[in-house]
Amino acid sequence: MIIEGTTITARAPLWRHLYVQVLAAILLGVAVGHFWPTFGATLKPLGDAFISLVKMVIAPVIFLSVASGIAGMRELSSVGRVAAKAFGYFLVFSTLALIVGLVVANVVQPGAGMNVDPATLDQGAVADYAHKAHDTTVTGFLMSIIPTTMVSALTDGSILQTLFVAILFGISLSLVGRPAAPVLDLIERLALVIFRLVGILMRAAPIGAFGAIAFTVGKYGVGSLVNLGALVATFYLTSIFFVLVVLGTVARAHGFSIIRLIVYLRTELLLVLGTSSSEAALPSLMGKMERAGCDKGVVGLVVPTGYSFNLDGTNIYMTLAALFIAQATNVHLSLGQQLTLLVVAMLSSKGAAGVTGAGFITLAATLSIVPTVPVAGMALILGVDRFMSECRSLTNFVGNAVATVVVARWEGALDRDRLDAALAGQALPPPEAMIAPEIVGAATD
Repeated sequence: MIIEGTTITARAPLWRHLYVQVLAAILLGVAVGHFWPTFGATLKPLGDAFISLVKMVIAPVIFLSVASGIAGMRELSSVGRVAAKAFGYFLVFSTLALIVGLVVANVVQPGAGMNVDPATLDQGAVADYAHKAHDTTVTGFLMSIIPTTMVSALTDGSILQTLFVAILFGISLSLVGRPAAPVLDLIERLALVIFRLVGILMRAAPIGAFGAIAFTVGKYGVGSLVNLGALVATFYLTSIFFVLVVLGTVARAHGFSIIRLIVYLRTELLLVLGTSSSEAALPSLMGKMERAGCDKGVVGLVVPTGYSFNLDGTNIYMTLAALFIAQATNVHLSLGQQLTLLVVAMLSSKGAAGVTGAGFITLAATLSIVPTVPVAGMALILGVDRFMSECRSLTNFVGNAVATVVVARWEGALDRDRLDAALAGQALPPPEAMIAPEIVGAATD
């Protein structure tokens, strides 16, 4: 499937590359937000509108990709096998991310010496997040996966509800067999149209990135980073370490370069950076992973579930921020208490999956269960949370891209030649097996 605008021939002028346009828009947004903060803060609707446009097509993209991918699998047992491998990967690396954040917080101690009295903090500033965290439970989260109707799964905006219905529909297509062939053909053709629509929407990415970053800088100000610079810097450096060293080692062990993968996804990463939302790049990620040789069924299962269960950046943030608050308020946590915090964070991260502002809400949920660390301490980092959300989203995004390639290789569903060509920067047509032969040419025009 083609993502229009993300692959441009080498002969095209530099300014026509989407990633260049998005980067220029981000820099312009920073300048506007810094020099004209009041005006920059009013540009928030530009970013919100673009994210809403992308969210509009997320449900159809997931449904069509997953349903056709599962229906095209030779054996239904492979669906469960892929899911089991994906969740195994998610569990290991989500836990590892929590541990990395815990270790770094203990070594660097970014909150030490602040000597903040919890009684002086504005508890009302985080009351709304604490309320949302209280209302979000693991049981409630699991029940929310089941939609009211099959149609509502495509209209309510829940990724997991859409995925749930798509998996059931794909299995049904596979079980019906030959009589369902016209339906499968229709789904594949609809997918081609939807992905072309995604390409059209991506043309507006620079406008969305400009508005979102101008709002962030204009409202919160770059100067707000100075007071809590140690925490922000520690979080960014830890995330970079996790991506380049931990995920880089995983990538090397599976025969590809993390750096080349990042370069391959540069447009999407810049979009995530500008909008602070990894969902803004979800359809593009699915298309690019398929283009890079990952099986459509694997992509359809791993990417959407990873967006809820494989949140490496969010997990690093949770343990690092929790210990920062404890250090800043002079709360000593024993090793046992820290391990309890880690276990609670592992569970609460699943309960808040898919919730807007999940990182901050999940942190509130974790601290409310571990009363040793004051929830009111979250007010300390509220001002810079927006700046850390970009890093959370970027790390989550790269983590899901790596997971997709790894699970595809484990499943023997990875075209290594296409992957090598994609990471080498070669222009590739969409995999012909995914669309009808007579419209391959039209799709690549």
